[in-house]
Amino acid sequence: MAFRASVLTLYPEMFPGHLGFSLAAKAMERGQWSLDTVQIRDFATDKHRTVDDTPAGGGAGMVLKPDILARAIDSASENDTRPRLLMSPRGRPLTQERVRELASGEGVIIVCGRFEGVDQRVIEARGLEEVSIGDYVLSGGEPAALILLDAIIRILPGVMGNDLSGLHESFEGGLLEHPHYTRPQEWEGREIPSILTSGNHGAIEKWRHQEAVRLTRERRPDLLEKANASTRKT
Repeated sequence: MAFRASVLTLYPEMFPGHLGFSLAAKAMERGQWSLDTVQIRDFATDKHRTVDDTPAGGGAGMVLKPDILARAIDSASENDTRPRLLMSPRGRPLTQERVRELASGEGVIIVCGRFEGVDQRVIEARGLEEVSIGDYVLSGGEPAALILLDAIIRILPGVMGNDLSGLHESFEGGLLEHPHYTRPQEWEGREIPSILTSGNHGAIEKWRHQEAVRLTRERRPDLLEKANASTRKT
């Protein structure tokens, strides 16, 4: 079954964006995944197609109205069990583990917020899972949705030329990825580490693991702490 993504947005023209190129585009052409967009504004009922209103209690910005967004969600998810995601900076941080869970399913429904936010009642009533791609704020959920889909699509079976590529990347084993090298052997006075051209595959794997641990310790010690905590629990 092909992976099916439905994106609810005020700017459907932003899709498929960069996913219309390279491996993702070829995978779409082969029918390995599909994308449809839903224009939230189509579900407004006034002549101006208004989708937002002022925040209850006052404050800056505007808020997406729950009735309009709910109609859009319902239109995209009737008799549908796909996860309903809301791209939001206050959501749970996206992890490679969650990406793999989503990739193993039949697809996703993604709501792209705009303005100051989304009415909390529709988040609760429609069971939206809030997902964050980082501790920063974007002008809308569309770029975040594209990043989420990129992470999912690239690990769908058969999308990458070598499926093992997805198993030796940052975060897959709880560590950052080891350094990479390729020809020429010497470049600007810098040599490829001799271990990588030794032909000793056991020693190469050991070196790669050691380098992954070193980089993780230097750049993301939190990942090591998390991995150690998991080990202690088991």
